[in-house]
Amino acid sequence: MHYATILEAISDALPEQEALIFGQQRLTWAELDRRAARLATVMSEAGIRSGDRIGLFLYNCSEYMEAMFAAMKIRAVPININFRYTGPELSYLLKDAGARGLLYYESLRTVVDEALVDSGELALCLEVGTEGAGGYETAVQAAPAAQRIAREESDAFMLYTGGTTGMPKGVVYEIGTMTAALGNLISKYFGLEDALSPEAMVTRAIELHRQQRSFVSLPASPLMHTAGVMNGGIAMQLLGGRMVILSGRSFDADELWTTVEKEKVNYMVIVGDAFARPMLEATDRAAEQGNPYQLDSLRAMVSSGVMWSADSKRRLLELADMMLIDGMGATEGPMAIQITNRKIPPQEGAHFQALPDTKLFDENDCEIVAGSGQQGFIAIGSALLPTGYFRDEEKTGKTFRVINGHRYGFTGDMGVMDADGSLVFLGRGSGCINTAGEKVYPEEVEEFLKTLPGVDDCLVAGIPHERFGQSVAAVIAFGQTPDEPKTWVGEASSGRLAGYKVPRTVVAVDSIRRGPNGKPDLKWARNTILKEE
Repeated sequence: MHYATILEAISDALPEQEALIFGQQRLTWAELDRRAARLATVMSEAGIRSGDRIGLFLYNCSEYMEAMFAAMKIRAVPININFRYTGPELSYLLKDAGARGLLYYESLRTVVDEALVDSGELALCLEVGTEGAGGYETAVQAAPAAQRIAREESDAFMLYTGGTTGMPKGVVYEIGTMTAALGNLISKYFGLEDALSPEAMVTRAIELHRQQRSFVSLPASPLMHTAGVMNGGIAMQLLGGRMVILSGRSFDADELWTTVEKEKVNYMVIVGDAFARPMLEATDRAAEQGNPYQLDSLRAMVSSGVMWSADSKRRLLELADMMLIDGMGATEGPMAIQITNRKIPPQEGAHFQALPDTKLFDENDCEIVAGSGQQGFIAIGSALLPTGYFRDEEKTGKTFRVINGHRYGFTGDMGVMDADGSLVFLGRGSGCINTAGEKVYPEEVEEFLKTLPGVDDCLVAGIPHERFGQSVAAVIAFGQTPDEPKTWVGEASSGRLAGYKVPRTVVAVDSIRRGPNGKPDLKWARNTILKEE
């Protein structure tokens, strides 16, 4: 199976059905295929070849999905880039990926210019949203459609993730494995049979349309995140669904609900309470004003990777009779789910149902018996498992290991599994901070803070946050403490560190407590921060 080949077949089978909606733009499957084919020509004529990486430094927009489709048409590899990155962060990622091309939003031009000073020229650099030479739309309109080609299931698909430690890493999948696994994973929740061949996948898409059961998907979360592009984008496209993309560049709950009403959205991807709480506040306001939102079309809502509280789930179920799918996983693969609906009440705390191939192992790679009460490392055994990390054999070997003849992925997450397969998630041993779905590595922020004049030493940790799950906090030993430490750090970080990485809480201390071996006392750091909250 191959994503691009199946989408081409769906466009042939359902040419007049709508595939993609963004603001005033409405594309049928035939139009989406044609625009992607023209962009594929632009890429090829610029020198982009099979296996080359093309960065997508974009907000949520129709061009994002067009560019993914176009790149995979010519067997190139689109890579997601966080639109919050600063110039140095973008430069790092482009060099790490060995990127040959970049598509970026016009408002991000200054960041791109700064990044390219260090990362060098690219074979292709297209600006989305601008007119004339160098503009995305001008290039697409001028190019002929590329001819369809044969592709290999071994072609690469890559997503950049924060992972558990260090700088962002490219997680590499074989596109055949990704297409088959993702095309069937979510469909199981809706009682759809597995499609075991490309032909069966296309037939299933046709049948869903014939039965008027097709999906109208709205990925409210960023497409540059795994959950948004995979669960809200690729999976729904492989089912022949219609994808609706919000036009706002930042999350607006009223825009979301208005769009759900207008487009009859039945499937949505969010980021836990970071989205759910503002969404509920918006429905309360609308009801108080005597103009409640009509949300009967909703059938399912998915979230993964961040806290989604039981209270928010209960209130969402009052709005529509739908299924709430709370997934626990990472870019490296899915681990467990929690299903909630009006008949199955939400569970309190981090309790999930482990997927069939999810296991627990101890530090010696010995399997922990479910029901023993013993804590262990969560092992991802899903079919949706990457081949490894891009150009990092050492990290690949540590994360993806074969145990008892089965290949597993280990992200550092820990848990306890009951005899019935119920999995209690305990947290990530590495200390990676997950704030509203964004991965923040304490080491990266610490190293940055230490470059600021007057900072002698520091530690960074995640602390609980009602809306975002966690927020970034720091204890800093200053040579001379500023009057407003938090404000000072914020101003000093502006333009140099992505906003979500900047500590929301800053506690000034005389010195940082470390052990005799120099390792930080993280328990002391967290307690010191929480005392000041």
